[in-house]
Amino acid sequence: MRLKGRKILLTGAAGFIGSHLADALVKENQVKGYDNLSSGKKELIEHLMDNDSFELVIADVLNRDRLRKEMEDSDMVFHLAANPDVRLGASDTYVHLEQNVMATYEVLEAMRECCVEEMVFTSTSTVYGETEVIPTPEDYGPLEPISLYGSSKLACEAMISAYCHSFNMRSASFRFANVVGPRSTHGVTYDFVNKLKDNPKELEILGSPPGTTKSYFYVSDCIDGMLHAVEQCNKPVEYFNLGSEDYINVKKIADTVCREMGLEDVDYSWTGGAGGGRGWKGDVKVMLLSIETIKSLGWAPKYDSTESIAKTVRSLL
Repeated sequence: MRLKGRKILLTGAAGFIGSHLADALVKENQVKGYDNLSSGKKELIEHLMDNDSFELVIADVLNRDRLRKEMEDSDMVFHLAANPDVRLGASDTYVHLEQNVMATYEVLEAMRECCVEEMVFTSTSTVYGETEVIPTPEDYGPLEPISLYGSSKLACEAMISAYCHSFNMRSASFRFANVVGPRSTHGVTYDFVNKLKDNPKELEILGSPPGTTKSYFYVSDCIDGMLHAVEQCNKPVEYFNLGSEDYINVKKIADTVCREMGLEDVDYSWTGGAGGGRGWKGDVKVMLLSIETIKSLGWAPKYDSTESIAKTVRSLL
């Protein structure tokens, strides 16, 4: 897929990853950001408002007529709009169906009707569930997600594949490790920093020690990896893992956050969680993605998990 001189519709443009992606895409493309600001924040893209290569549309992708109207002059879609809260599915079983699956269906239908043939989709490592192969490659199976969030993203991947084969579209789907960095609005690092600002003596941690063990991935690496892979896509449907090449547990994240904040002798108060170190039902215990596919295309991340967490803390402070 070519990434120069394109007219791109970017859903979820005011979100954490979406705003960084907008920054990169406007350098050589005309970008229309589309966001309902339910989890995104307008201030994350405020600096782009005077850029002639960027336009913001505040609307919901579930608004069928508005979506088609705004997509008419596009020739490519980056679809990031989704509800990003993995934990929410345990208490609200509808939210990820509506905001992830149905939202993706509306985007695909709009693409079909507007003759837009290329989509880039942000998926998640949670589509794999709890795997027997670590690091986990893209061809691992069967995929058995343990959260409704993961199942919704897997459903989106399947629907995208079907549309591509049925209507001569092309897609690249990216299965992310935990992305961290400036502008983040949720996640373990964000939560720890804000809790310690309020009480630098004690830190409540979901789960039981040492917590889950996962890969963390700095947002600049995420954007660089996506764009590198997209430009080399040549199949109707492609999947890429994106993450760092190591993983760390929650206790080490807490230690890193405390060190970067200059805090000592912080009392860690573990809640017990959902067993096996998990903070909640549907929380994957161990996650490390194989990134050999994208490395074979000549790309590798600059930062490991600990460096990514440390840089994120500094940006949040």
